[in-house]
Amino acid sequence: MTSVHDRGPLVSLGLPVFNGQAFLELALASILTQTHTHFELIICDNASTDGTEEICRAHAARDPRIRYHRSPDNRGLAWNFNRVFELSSGPYFKWVAHDDVCAPDFVRSCVEVLERIPSVVLCYPRAILIDGQGAHLEECVDGCHLSSPRPSERFRGLFSNLRLSNPLFGVIRSSALRLEPLGSYVAADVVLLGELALRGGFHELPERLFYRRDHPQKATRSHPSVDEQAALYDPANVGKIHLMYWRLFFEHLASIGRVPMSHRERLLCYAYMAKTLRWKWRDLGTELWTAAPRLLRR
Repeated sequence: MTSVHDRGPLVSLGLPVFNGQAFLELALASILTQTHTHFELIICDNASTDGTEEICRAHAARDPRIRYHRSPDNRGLAWNFNRVFELSSGPYFKWVAHDDVCAPDFVRSCVEVLERIPSVVLCYPRAILIDGQGAHLEECVDGCHLSSPRPSERFRGLFSNLRLSNPLFGVIRSSALRLEPLGSYVAADVVLLGELALRGGFHELPERLFYRRDHPQKATRSHPSVDEQAALYDPANVGKIHLMYWRLFFEHLASIGRVPMSHRERLLCYAYMAKTLRWKWRDLGTELWTAAPRLLRR
């Protein structure tokens, strides 16, 4: 499998981290024991203040496949996620969360599908949700096996089934991911997955090879409000008004507009988004009503 990619790693793994000391060793161990070994691991540390730097530097000193980069300032989750991809070189890319665990065959199984089926832009396995001690909580069913040749059907299928954005941590064709970075707004990962689904198929492996950790220190749990999460994505968002549902609606429209497809398929995608206005009208209306006083003050 590696002969045609001898000039560099076949897979780039990107691990963005901030204060990940509690689970980082376990995440790194699960990557370094992958049965697919022809990879590079890029770690970007967003100015951690715990033991993250020491852990990463120790691993990088022992394994030449690991490259460690540290930012002098915390520039936000979105910047760090994009940075690990910018520094990558492989034709396939996978984001690695510092608190999740991958089974040994995760990367190999996904790469085999991408090598075999050119129309697939993202391959991911089924997942199991685990707690802070690694105990199994429940099986995650995303059901995002999107094999239709029609972008509109893949787009609709993604949002009819997507649950925890687990596909984002699958293996992705770098050529598709390079066309649009992760946005610096809340739930930008959902928009990115939507655009990837417009560009090609998703393949869901039946094996459960991904262990996604849910714990009280997880960023989305410890920062529950939209304003807090927006600041996590980008510190420049502090003090701004965030209309999450409206932003997602218009970002999806923008992605539909920039992905090449037939006029009929584009209209069908726009029609699907029009339906979401009816399904989400309460959330959209509540956002405007809640933000109105702040908007008027400005």
